[in-house]
Amino acid sequence: MDKLSIHNIQKVKLLESELEYERASSIYLQLRVLVKEDKSYQAIREHLRSLIKKYEQDNWANENSITDNQIKESDIAESLVKAENEFYYKRKVLIKAKLKLYDLNQNDLAKILGHRKGYMSELVNGLRPFSKEDIVVVNRLLKIKLVDLIPTFIKQDRAAHIKQTLNSLSNTKIKLSNTAFDLQFK
Repeated sequence: MDKLSIHNIQKVKLLESELEYERASSIYLQLRVLVKEDKSYQAIREHLRSLIKKYEQDNWANENSITDNQIKESDIAESLVKAENEFYYKRKVLIKAKLKLYDLNQNDLAKILGHRKGYMSELVNGLRPFSKEDIVVVNRLLKIKLVDLIPTFIKQDRAAHIKQTLNSLSNTKIKLSNTAFDLQFK
């Protein structure tokens, strides 16, 4: 499961990459809204704040030690998190619009799926992944295309493995563009 999924955050001891840093920063901002509804998110948000501060101190505090590669990695991570956030926002708006169309609300959907209100909020906001079964139910119930419900992001290590493996295969007919797996959200 994802290291920075909402239920794993408290277990995280250290952010290890620019991508984790960008995701943690994004989640930290999202939790600002959720804390107003549910104070149990406050401890998670405080833990994220300490992880973010530590990462910044360790990796960005000394301007003279910042490399071009570090800046490039940061730019890529920022682009990926931006794309992820845009996907989750679009999905959230689409789900809410369909719920409204059918005279339902998010709490009704939570009941249908067998989830508690807070858990449903985490799903809709992209803080926790929908299960495959939940995606199928939402697809059939609300008539939302699967492509609008399922994120198509590929983790960096997996994308690197795919690129490396395809490059090593001599008889493949698959030809990748230079950027097919670079930002993993195409």
